Amino acid sequence: MLGAFLIFFREALEASMICSIMLAYLRQIGRRDRFKDVWIGVAAACFVALVGGVVVFQTLRNYDGSALQTRIESVTYFIACGVLTYMTLWMNRQGKNIKQNLNARLEDAVTAGSTWAIAGIAFLTVGREGLETVVFMIAIAFHTGAVQLSLGAFVGIMFGLGLSYLIYVAGRRINLKRFFDVMGTLLMLFAAGLLADGIEGFQQLHWLPTQLPLWNTTEWLSESSTVGDILHSFFGYAAEPSLLQVSAYMIYIALVLRFFWHRPTPVRRTSKQAR
Repeated sequence: MLGAFLIFFREALEASMICSIMLAYLRQIGRRDRFKDVWIGVAAACFVALVGGVVVFQTLRNYDGSALQTRIESVTYFIACGVLTYMTLWMNRQGKNIKQNLNARLEDAVTAGSTWAIAGIAFLTVGREGLETVVFMIAIAFHTGAVQLSLGAFVGIMFGLGLSYLIYVAGRRINLKRFFDVMGTLLMLFAAGLLADGIEGFQQLHWLPTQLPLWNTTEWLSESSTVGDILHSFFGYAAEPSLLQVSAYMIYIALVLRFFWHRPTPVRRTSKQAR
């Protein structure tokens, strides 16, 4: 449930902020009449993501406990880890330019005068968040019950929309840079857990060499317990991890967080250069 909350919270926040940027630009240029075009694109994207998510979830549930489940699950772990890592690092680097790029695309769409041009921008930008959500949902669907997944998704969406409302409608001052830094760090830890889970699945399938566990903490904290299940779903906790799992987890954390938190040092111009 915690993993579902975090994913849906992030995606809902990003999608709602994108919508807010689009609506704010149209209001700024006096084209409130084109608001409906944005909502058409948003509604279409949400519908496609919802239907796709339900179909995928129900299909995967039919293979629960089978060998095919392990194959699908293991491959999806790696895909979700890669997508989550890429998008988080990309947002961290390009966040400042997203508003300018989106406004430029909207300007071209308004000039063209086509309803579908603006709706298409909303559909693609919001739909991308929905597609990411579906991929991440596949990665956690086998370990999360339908009720828990639905509850985590609902709460996450409500929190994401609520925060977006406070920022753009209520005008509350929130340090978004610090917020997304913390959120990004948590998501990187979540992605590291997906990586470790993927390795464990590949070892069970004998697609990677099997190894003896480095330790066994089942007696202290079982993965089937409430706390153990939360830690496993969110941080990739394993009661009996292999050397490959632990090594990959630690190397991933060290490398990705280093890139995520790296701040390029601004180049200072000397007096001679200024001349």
